[in-house]
Amino acid sequence: MGMHIVCLDLEGVLVPEIWIAFAKESGIPELTRTTRDEPDYDKLMNWRLGILREHGLGLKQIQETIAKIDPLPGAKAFLDELKRMTQVIIISDTFTQFAGPLMEKLGWPTIFCNSLEVAPDGEITGYKMRVRDSKLTTVKALQSIGYETIAAGDSHNDLAMIQAGKAGFLFRSTEQIKKDYPEIPAYETYEELLGALKEAIGQ
Repeated sequence: MGMHIVCLDLEGVLVPEIWIAFAKESGIPELTRTTRDEPDYDKLMNWRLGILREHGLGLKQIQETIAKIDPLPGAKAFLDELKRMTQVIIISDTFTQFAGPLMEKLGWPTIFCNSLEVAPDGEITGYKMRVRDSKLTTVKALQSIGYETIAAGDSHNDLAMIQAGKAGFLFRSTEQIKKDYPEIPAYETYEELLGALKEAIGQ
């Protein structure tokens, strides 16, 4: 086994977009807003936390709602197969406390993400980003300790991590991103992505 680590984005790749799925599940349509609508992540997150407070939703209720969300069909089998071939880390901008219920359904893979600040009564009072540019910073750190990284993701914030490694792939991305980055191979099915990852790690 070579010294490879596959770095996967979470939302859109293995699970649905958590906030959008949560908005549907909780019946709060305003929560479907994403960084496409509000590019300032800080503003967006504080706005979201305000809405949760308004609706009296603490961490416990949120986790119960997230527990009803399932991984994308085929995601767990894909991950199981991949973990048999190589090391896998999920690198996401979500929060440990939100990802928990989904990680359980994916067989507890390793995830590097951010964390929420929660008051004793369960109110979410804020959040803490692990590092700046978490995806790129993380793959660079992995490379610095002797790993070759191979990455896959679907979104703008995955591009740096995809381009920084030995190989990188777009998965179920937007038409616009695929058009803007024609040099990055793009796949739509887990089968195709698994084949590409297999080849990249030399199996």
